[in-house]
Amino acid sequence: MTSLDMTKKIASVLDAKKAQDIKAIRISKVTSIADYFIIASATNTTQVKALADEVEDQMTKLGYEPKAVEGYVSASWIVLDYYDVIVHIFCGDIREFYSLERLWSDGDSVDLSDVLTED
Repeated sequence: MTSLDMTKKIASVLDAKKAQDIKAIRISKVTSIADYFIIASATNTTQVKALADEVEDQMTKLGYEPKAVEGYVSASWIVLDYYDVIVHIFCGDIREFYSLERLWSDGDSVDLSDVLTED
């Protein structure tokens, strides 16, 4: 599976679990830490954990384990690191506060319209 395929699969998993405002940014042109960031929001910490659990479960079924998972205890911002794809799941205003989309604006936005459902 390519890193773009993984990005789209994870976005689809997040969408199926009702994550909000799912975005993907191709960051490989501006850093070597990963190829893509996926950023999503949840309405509460319970949903943040549920989204992280579902991503981890679905990726494990495909044979991919995260290198690291951070933030699970507080669940206001959980990060799942799949080497080339890093997933950020935020609760409430935390996403706006850290503004990763702005920080990584030199990256390219990824079109996810083929994997996300319309609301």
